[in-house]
Amino acid sequence: MGSVSRRNGALGSSISLGAGFTLAEILVVIVMIGLAAGFIYAQLETDPRQTLEREARRFAGALEHAALLAQWKNQTLGVSAAGGTYRFWRRGIDADAERWVALSDDDVLAPRSLPAPLVAAAQLYAGAPTPSDAVLPLAPSGRNEPYVIALASPQWQMLLASDPLNRVALIGPTQR
Repeated sequence: MGSVSRRNGALGSSISLGAGFTLAEILVVIVMIGLAAGFIYAQLETDPRQTLEREARRFAGALEHAALLAQWKNQTLGVSAAGGTYRFWRRGIDADAERWVALSDDDVLAPRSLPAPLVAAAQLYAGAPTPSDAVLPLAPSGRNEPYVIALASPQWQMLLASDPLNRVALIGPTQR
């Protein structure tokens, strides 16, 4: 059984109409489908601990950045964490010195919505429990009271614990 050839007069080339695909072509397609399926599965089935750890590292970096920025700009900054968000604040100037104003001029300290189902909550400040709406201050002197902020999913929890020199340690993940 031979292949049928047709001659294209304008281009001078021939097109061969074969009986099917070669085994090598079929294997290449199967391997590519397998790799694509593996990548999709890996994206859909992430370990909730990985998401929790990634968000905790991101938050810890933002906390250390905020503490350094408070020193550099000689301003009192603050952080609040409640529900699925955390936000950074600046203490008001002059007449508004007792009022907190949301920071909006720093990309690292922009308000952050955590991926569902993660939640954040300030737990301790200077060894005492904190109310849910508390703003934890970061002093321009660089010496701050230790604090603990919890990041949690339904099954896992990580604690972000700061020492007086603004170093943030990640504790966990631990089961809830």
